[in-house]
Amino acid sequence: MVLYSGATSTACGAGNASAGPFYCPVDQKLYIDLSFYNTMKNELRAAGDAAFAYVLAHEVGHHVQTVLGTIQKVNQAQRQVNQKQANALSVKLELQADCYVGVWGYHAQKDGLFKQGDVEEAFAAAEAVGDDTLQHRAQGYAVPHTYTHGTSAQRK
Repeated sequence: MVLYSGATSTACGAGNASAGPFYCPVDQKLYIDLSFYNTMKNELRAAGDAAFAYVLAHEVGHHVQTVLGTIQKVNQAQRQVNQKQANALSVKLELQADCYVGVWGYHAQKDGLFKQGDVEEAFAAAEAVGDDTLQHRAQGYAVPHTYTHGTSAQRK
């Protein structure tokens, strides 16, 4: 995991605060701008440790996908289809990473790592980063065929 402020260089290109946390499959590292916790709390209205843990676990889910070869297979399939179909494949990849968060969350809950309200906090974070919610917030409307991460309902 690489923590940075403002901008950083990665094997996947430049990383910056506006991109949010991301996973680079080339160097197999998770990148987190130190300001993201405040962005979650103030702009996305998804505050708390469990909300932040959801985001981190989602990015770790992408690492699992890399280790299993899923990202590579999806990338190959995306090169053979149009943009709308490629976006749909991206959504499936993102929702699978969210599914891995659910597996982690189940075990965290079972092991007593969550306190009262943490599960709801994590769900709120998932909902806050849905493509429809982010697009509505940014431009006042959503364009479904451009979704690459899934809707708030799909991610919740």
